[in-house]
Parts: sequence; C-alpha cells; structure tokens
Amino acid sequence: MRVGTFVLAAQFPGQGQGEALHRAVRTAEVAEEAGLDSAWLAEHHFVPYGVCPSAVTLAALLLGRTRRLRVGTAVSVLPNVHPVALGEQAALLHLTSGGRFTLGVGRGGPWVDLEVFGAGLGAYEEGFPEALDLLLRWLSEPRVGAEGERFAFREVPVVPRADDLIGGDPAPEVVVACTSPRSVRLAAERGLPMLLGMHCGDEEKAEMVAAWRRCAREAGRDPDEIARIGAQHVSAGVAQLADRAADAAEALVKAMPGWLKQGLDAHVTVDGRHRAMRDPVAYTELLCGLHPVGTPRSAADRLAATAERTGITRYALLAEGTGDLAATEENVRRLGTEVLPLLV
Repeated sequence: MRVGTFVLAAQFPGQGQGEALHRAVRTAEVAEEAGLDSAWLAEHHFVPYGVCPSAVTLAALLLGRTRRLRVGTAVSVLPNVHPVALGEQAALLHLTSGGRFTLGVGRGGPWVDLEVFGAGLGAYEEGFPEALDLLLRWLSEPRVGAEGERFAFREVPVVPRADDLIGGDPAPEVVVACTSPRSVRLAAERGLPMLLGMHCGDEEKAEMVAAWRRCAREAGRDPDEIARIGAQHVSAGVAQLADRAADAAEALVKAMPGWLKQGLDAHVTVDGRHRAMRDPVAYTELLCGLHPVGTPRSAADRLAATAERTGITRYALLAEGTGDLAATEENVRRLGTEVLPLLV
C-alpha cells in the first residue's frame, strides 16, 4: 500500500498566500522525512481554495528539494495549457528527477480560467480527448505533428525525449482525474490509471473501478495489462489523526468550513451557468466519515477497508485540513510513523 499526501496549498481565512504556499512546500518535505510515498499537487486559478496556479512548477521545486519522494500533479488542468508545452515540462521533470514525476491531468471545470487563457468553453466540454491524445503522443514518439480541430502544426522533433532516461521508465506515469462515466471510459481506452476524488465513497469508487475494467476489456486490452494498470489507480481523501477520534473530526469541523466557503464561493463560471454549492459544514462532516479521520489505528483500518472494497492501494491524503503549519507537519509525521507500520 502506497500512502502519499495531497497538497492543495489552501488559503484559510486570515492567511496570506505566501503562508499557504510555505505550508504546501513543508508538507511535501515532511512527507519524505516521514516515509510517505508521494506528494500530489493541486492546481487552481484566481481562488483561495488553492493558491498554486501551476502544479508542474511546484513539482519541479519539490523534486529538487527531495531525493526519494514521488511528486505528482493532481491535476494539471489540460484545457488551460498546450499539450506540447505540458509534455515538454513533464519529460524534463521525468529525466531530471530520475523518474520520480507523475503527470496527473484533468478537464478542470467551466471556470473563468477558460476565458483568461483563451481556450474557450469547447476546450473543456469537447476538447479534452484531443488534448490528451496529443500529450500522450508527445511523451512516446520521437516526432509529432497534429491535424486536429484545436491543434494543428507541422511535424517537429520531440526534445527532450522522455524515453532517454537511462535505466528507468520510458515515460512519466500519466493518470487521469475521473469524475464521470465519460472520463472513466477515456482513461480505460487509453490504458491510463484513474485519480478518484475525495468526495467519493468506497461504493462509488468501486463502481468506477469496475466500469474502468469493463471499458478496458471492450477496448481490447489484455487481462495482464488491465491488472497492471488497474493496480495504479489513486484514491484522494482526507487524513486527520488524534489520540481520540472525536478530536480529529473536531479539528477539521472547526477549520475546514471557513476555507471551503471562501474558496468555493470564489469560483466564477465562464458562461454564467448556475453552480450548486455544497454546504461547507455538511461537506466537512461527509469527508470525516469517508476517510481516515480518527486514531492511527482507525485510520489504518479505514484505508485497509477502502483497499479491500475498491482494489485501490494508492492514496493521496489531504493533511492540511486544520490550516495550521505545525499541526499539518505533525499530522503528516503521524501518518508516516503511526499509520504506515499498521498497513504492512
């Protein structure tokens, strides 16, 4: 079982953006010290929900500051960037980190980002498969050209080539954030593992894993490949540890709703469409019930139960739910020293 931390760089009420980013960096550094497997970095624009606008840039910093930790994006929002530019960055990090970089990609949302970066609503609603396919070609072929609806250019050489890593994987791992049957099918057809969100419970995640397997079979992938790729799915969640379970939940219920309210309220749609907002307190309580929030023993049991029900054994766990730097560092350390040993 591989347990990593999910780093949002969340800006809690009363905090500065630099404070949130400092906590994000320290979370990853402490994750390596504590023996965690990975750090997964979120990306958001123009909102305090998360103040990291470039997960791949923050990944470069953290790969340079660590020696063992795998660093992934969760996710790089593909409609906002050119797939070739992202592919170049991913290949660069793959080669210079010795293969420790994972590129997580997703569609994002119908946010004003699409207007600011000039992609337009079509890039979000219909353009993701074309962008993903171009990205995958860039990471696997020596020369690439395009003749698509959104991307069209003459053939050019791929520099640097991701397969130039001596003694390592020929390309960085790519995972796809999946929130709908369409994205599950897309990931399965392309032979890519899924990143499943922290709002989903075990039953929903198990259903998505089963759908992924079915779509992979329908796409003609052989059983061994399906089993190998299926073992790489990632489950996002929240982790908060305390000596008493009630104290762990109370710490999150006190802190998270204020951050969620100001962060989610700040999202602006590109086309003025109505957004149904979650109740921040109810959502926090939901997360506490779904994920390893409690004592180290109960947290380990919760992770083991999720693995048994879904088959997923990779986790990206948000540890900064209190918004406090010292508490976050302690939480990450306890994950490594008190929970991991119980999962062996």
